[in-house]
Parts: sequence; C-alpha cells; structure tokens
Amino acid sequence: MSSGIDRRGGTSYASSDFDEDIHKDPFCDPENPKCIRFEDISAAAYRIKDGVINTSCDHSHMNADLGMEMYFKKDYMQFTGSFKERGARYTLKKLSAEQMKKGVITASAGNHAQALAYHGGLLNIPVTVVMPIVAPIMKVENCKKYGANVIIQGGDIGESRLHALKLVPKTGMMYINGYDHPNILAGQGTMGLEILDQVPDVDAIVVPVGGGGLIAGIALAVKTMKPDVLIIGVEPEMCPSFTTAMKHGKAVHTPTFPSLADGLTVPTVGVNALATGGPLIDKMVTVSEAWISIAILRLIELEKAVVEGAGATGLAAVLAGLLPELKGKKVVLPLCGGNIDTTLLGRCLDRGLAADGRLITFNVVVSDRPGGIAELTRIISNVGVSIKDIVHERAYVRSNAFAVGVRILAETRNRKHSKELFKLLREAYDDVQILGYYDSPEDYVAGNLQSEKFEIFEDENPFEGNMNIQYNQDMDLADIPEDEDDSGIGQEEEEEEEDLPPMETLKLSTKTSKGSSRLN
Repeated sequence: MSSGIDRRGGTSYASSDFDEDIHKDPFCDPENPKCIRFEDISAAAYRIKDGVINTSCDHSHMNADLGMEMYFKKDYMQFTGSFKERGARYTLKKLSAEQMKKGVITASAGNHAQALAYHGGLLNIPVTVVMPIVAPIMKVENCKKYGANVIIQGGDIGESRLHALKLVPKTGMMYINGYDHPNILAGQGTMGLEILDQVPDVDAIVVPVGGGGLIAGIALAVKTMKPDVLIIGVEPEMCPSFTTAMKHGKAVHTPTFPSLADGLTVPTVGVNALATGGPLIDKMVTVSEAWISIAILRLIELEKAVVEGAGATGLAAVLAGLLPELKGKKVVLPLCGGNIDTTLLGRCLDRGLAADGRLITFNVVVSDRPGGIAELTRIISNVGVSIKDIVHERAYVRSNAFAVGVRILAETRNRKHSKELFKLLREAYDDVQILGYYDSPEDYVAGNLQSEKFEIFEDENPFEGNMNIQYNQDMDLADIPEDEDDSGIGQEEEEEEEDLPPMETLKLSTKTSKGSSRLN
C-alpha cells in the first residue's frame, strides 16, 4: 500500500509506512512567530458574518450571589457547538482558488475538526481530519457527516499532528493548526469585537485558555479598542501550559493530566498566540477540577446552559474566588463550547454535587427485623432528602446477628441540609458512618472524605421554620401550632375536615398548615 492509508467505509486507518522526516508547519514557526494585526480581525469579522452566528451575550442569574455584573457570551450556540467556527471559516475563505481545490488537513480530537469539516462542506473545500484513537466516537461521526475524510492515527493529538504534517507534501493539502494559524487567531478575535458591541462598558473578560488562539485574538481586538479592559486567562490545573510559557517567555512543553476541561489540555501553546496575546494578558490563573465540575453544574441549574468543561473554566475561576478584583465590575465570560460527552456530563454533575456537599454517602446499622429499614427511610424522607441508591450489608456487621448495615447515596439541598440529616441520624442510631461528604470544594480536591469533625454535629441546628414540613408524613396535629396566617380558613372547611377519617385529616393538615415541624 504505497499511500500508507487503508480506507474502510469513510474512515481511514493510517499505517506507519512513512519516512521519518519531520515536516514543520510553515505558519507556526517557533523561530519566527507571527503577530496578527487588528486589521486582520476586522477583515475576519466581515468575511465570516455570512456563515457564523453572532451569539448573544446575556446577563447571568448568579450576579446577586457573586457580587458582580456578569455576562455570558454564548458561543456554544454555534452550529457545531463551539467558537472554533470563527477561525475555521475565515481560514478557509482566505485560501487561494488553487488551494481550495487541493483542500486542507488538520489534526484535532474535537471542536476544531468539526468546525473545519462543517464549513469545508459549506464552501465545497475538501477537508481531511486526523484524529487520535481517543477521540470521542460521536465527534468522529460528526466530522464524517459534515463530509470530511477522517483518518484515525496517533495515541494523542501530538502524534496525530505529526502524521498530518507528513501527509502535506504527499497530497498538496495545507495544514491548518487549530489554535495557532494566523488566520485562526484573527477569526477567534471576532468574538472580542462582538463583546465590545454587546457590552460597551465591559471592565474585564475572563477567557478559557488552551493553545491560546482565543485569548490572543480577543486580547488584540479588545485592547486595541479599549486598553483599560482587563484580559484574564484561565487554565485547568492539570495543564497550565500558557502560564508556563509566559513565565519562560516562550512556548515550552508542559506535562498534562486528564481533565474535565479536555479541550484545554494542550501541552505546548501556539507560538503565534503567545507572541500576539502574551503582552496583552493582564492575569493568568489555574482552576481545580472540583470548581470546573461545580461550574458545569451551576450553568445547567441556573443558566440552563449545557457547557463542556473547557467552556466552564472562566466561571469556575470566579466561583473559586480567584478573581476578587472583579467584585462590582462588569465582566464577560465566553462560554466557548458545549460539546460534552453525555457520559462525561453525568460524571461532572455527580462530582459537582459531591463537591458542593449535596451528594453524600453514609452507612447506618439498623435492626434487621421488619420495619428496621422502613424507619430509617422515614427519617430520611421526613427532612426532604432524596435517596439515590441503597445497598444492604449483613456479612460484615459485627454488632449482632439481627442487625444490617445500610449504605445510602443521597442528595440534599446544600451542606446545611446534609449536616441536619447527619445530626438526626446520630440521635436515632448508635452506629452511623459518614463515608462521603465534602465540607468544601477544597476538601473534594484533597480527597478529605472523612474527618474527626464529621463525628460530632452538636453545634449544627436543623433548618428553622417549615422548610421540611411538606415531607414529614409522621406529624400529628398536636405537634403543629396554630398560625395566625391560617385564620382565614372558613368554617365550612373546618367542618369538612372534622368529617374526614383520621388518615385523611393528617394528609390535609400537612398540606395546609404552616406550623413548624416537630424536628425543629
């Protein structure tokens, strides 16, 4: 097979029958980095407007809690789910007529591949995408659906890139670096122009950083028009490659580890991106996996936005308190991608709930006689805690032969609600073990599942008022004090209540009374 490519049903599985000469990318030369100009971004904005959405920049529902006026630039609403369409379309439209016929090639595991494949299909430009074997199946299938030729090669994106570069002289295709090609940077910078148009008096923009293309383009666009606007970059702790590059003054290889923000785990940042954006960036911070998972959770719960880990890192930095200087300021956070795998999304939500103290695990030893477990679940339900999973264990309970260990995974409203449940369980049972509870996201990061302070909850008071009254099925009428707000109940309604059987009376009382629970 002379070409070294085995074609199977639209996807190419490349062999290693190539010479070992390493081909460099002429557009991304470490010895001669290129800085783009503001005029390039302006030209890109004009040339992509016929095919890229001008996404909304909306107020956040979290502003009151965070003490700042925060806006979300929702670029996950692009057709392929990320900001990558901006640079991809501009780069394709800048090709010569001859190059358009030959086509382009790139290496990507996700968003850039889909963006280039989609716009290549719209513009009738052949696109070849080299993807690593770890690329999500759905993204591979999307690229094929958009009309790209997909080659599966390499254990990671670095190996895929090397293979793509080796194909360039054999095919005549042009290699497009997804985060460092000069035209890519110019295209990404159009987001900065849109932000200034939508929030003219913005004080700061907090940008997720991977290879550096987005923050370089935004920084140049915004700083040219409004030099006083703060440009802050955020990276995952698992791959602080841009922070490392800024410290060394050049792009250097940085060890990476698996992250929820997988789109940002670029070991070596773009040399053009560093040269263009480095001098314009005011601050770089790194954020933990725990805060990324909480940010994904908050965006879904409060903003109704499904955003991938990379797109949520800006909010993660704000939630983690890493940017106190932004209090009282107008801040824009680009939500730059929404292509999160559904399985990973479920894991992110569970981890977010756990780091938030709302997903807890505990073990209780109860009587193994009829009604033992029913009494336990009644206590749990009476305070409005939802049981997600329950497992019985008899073999390893050493107290007596008539006891059973019950391990429960439960969801609560917040940490105070979790502690309320723990206190009630301690009062009712002698053997209660708290197996999974995080007192803070920092404990989640450190893996502090248990601590001596979890053993005692005397200082923790249950929720005051009628927070849990609607859940309590064991309340007696005598336990519920009269409330002046209930004085409007008519005489006929009281007579009807007297005629009801005892159980019906109890149900009606729990629905209409506003008294306090006997658990308070």
